[in-house]
Amino acid sequence: MGRIYNGMPAKHLGTEGWHKPWSGGNGGSCVEALKLADGRVALRQSTDPDGPALIYTPHAIRKFIQSAKAGEADFLLA
Repeated sequence: MGRIYNGMPAKHLGTEGWHKPWSGGNGGSCVEALKLADGRVALRQSTDPDGPALIYTPHAIRKFIQSAKAGEADFLLA
């Protein structure tokens, strides 16, 4: 695999290892996550698996999850 960068085609990260941690009754449209070998996390849209992957550092993902659990993202639900 070549250089991993934000916005790269998710298909270049392969098809194995993707998980749907936030899947629900939304008709199959959900976020899929892949933990990369260097600890970063790639996210992609399940309905567009060949589309762009967003690449986040372990720190950014940790802060996002902690903040969401603390209710700091609840404004997105309103």
